Amino acid sequence: MRLVDLRRGLLAGAVAFVLGLAGPLPSHAAMDQAAFRQAVAEAASDDVAVAAFYRDRDYAAFWTTADAAARRAALLTALAQAPDHGLPATRHDPHALIAAFREARTLRDIGRAEVMATRMFLSYARDIGSGVIDPGRVVTDIKRQIDRPDPADLLARLAAADNPGAVLRRLAPRSPEYARLLREKTRLEQRIAEGGWGPRVPSGTLRPGQTGAAVVALRNRMIAMGYLARSAAASYDAALQKAVQAFQRDHGLEPDGVAGAGTVDEINIAPEERLKSILVAMERERWLGNDRGDRHVLVNITDFHARIVEAGEVVFQTRSVVGKNVSDQRTPEFSDVMDHMVINPTWNVPRSIAVKEYLPKMQANPNAHGYLQLVDARGRVVSRGAVDFSRYTARTFPFALKQPPSQANALGLVKFMFPNPYNIYLHDTPSKSLFDREVRAFSHGCIRLGDPFDFAYALLATQTDDPKGFFAARLATGRETRVDLEHPLPIHIIYRTAVTEPAGRVQYRRDVYGRDAAIFDALQAAGVALAPVRG
Repeated sequence: MRLVDLRRGLLAGAVAFVLGLAGPLPSHAAMDQAAFRQAVAEAASDDVAVAAFYRDRDYAAFWTTADAAARRAALLTALAQAPDHGLPATRHDPHALIAAFREARTLRDIGRAEVMATRMFLSYARDIGSGVIDPGRVVTDIKRQIDRPDPADLLARLAAADNPGAVLRRLAPRSPEYARLLREKTRLEQRIAEGGWGPRVPSGTLRPGQTGAAVVALRNRMIAMGYLARSAAASYDAALQKAVQAFQRDHGLEPDGVAGAGTVDEINIAPEERLKSILVAMERERWLGNDRGDRHVLVNITDFHARIVEAGEVVFQTRSVVGKNVSDQRTPEFSDVMDHMVINPTWNVPRSIAVKEYLPKMQANPNAHGYLQLVDARGRVVSRGAVDFSRYTARTFPFALKQPPSQANALGLVKFMFPNPYNIYLHDTPSKSLFDREVRAFSHGCIRLGDPFDFAYALLATQTDDPKGFFAARLATGRETRVDLEHPLPIHIIYRTAVTEPAGRVQYRRDVYGRDAAIFDALQAAGVALAPVRG
């Protein structure tokens, strides 16, 4: 059965329920109000928000009166459409609510069904508005603070609404990104139902000019994915090369037009796996909330880029290097506010790096990494010749390490600050060659920028008519200089393996830290399922 047919069946059931409710159930004027209220109070007692809602309305019915038909219909419609949004179908089952009302035989039954509807509304509102799972419990490096909706506010809005359906529809994220992800989900489900993208491409490297069965398989895969017009050509011609290049750009690969091992691996990923990325991206979009800031910095860990976004448009972007894929160096995900930059920064070596990486080297050779200053607890620079490094362990080492401003400073010539408990920031680097790599996960967690000066100019453009001159004058001093941003802006460090474009195909990236796989497993455990359209 197609999903659209299933939805129509559910909605038909909802309408039948709404039309029938006013008839067989007794009117509240004829009810034993005490019995109904007692049933509602008992059913709501273990939920503080639900209990408060009914207590404030003196336990009057909210869903079960004849004049609440539009509210009931809106809720049942929303529940029927929950799987479209990648929400757990079992958690938001309209059949369960319909059955509860149809099977109600006493006022106590009706009271319990009344509270059940409220609970299902709040559960649906929470899931679609701010996410199904608590991400920090699944991946500890996700430090995002989730803005969960207030139950009292949700119920108050619904109670005051002339159009309850509109209230329920506005619970989903309102970003263009979410709407485009929703469309991609539907497209992939349809493709899966039609048999996917066909046979896999044999492993090995395919180049322009080649012919043979492997080239035909590549051509057919490109046609099925929408990168190439239907053709019977059997050679790796210019049209196929152009299609491969487009695919490579959409998947963060070097667009050389050669189907090498990495490109073939990405081409052979099944649509079901891409659908998982979409479902996870939709969940991640729910975590981010609707208020991103009209002007903000967006760093996507998986595609190794940092961007400045204004009114939904990318106005600046640069390549980035992110944390290594090891336990204590992966870049965390969170949002904060960037409020200043430091030109000619000093590198205060994090304690973990100082004792894990540099102390053993200085124990072997006291002059190792001589560009680093040894600083005592009173802030005085200490001569290395006066220190017996062999006396200390990682726990007892009493010094800090600092690198003064210079061209060779590990932070380069500028860093961009959004003070946070994770000691993460954006910065320049003298290691420019890393930006030529396809996968750029090399740092200790902070985010290195490929074009840090241009990034600084873009930030300063809102507070000076000559951002380049302003920056250059402070750089020329060689002294560490803090520059406050007159217009601090939000920064969102995200992790998306599926990102849409306002015009064009969805962009997919590798799950470099394995976070999306863990999140999808958690979504599955919560009841989210791949639901392809079936003909």
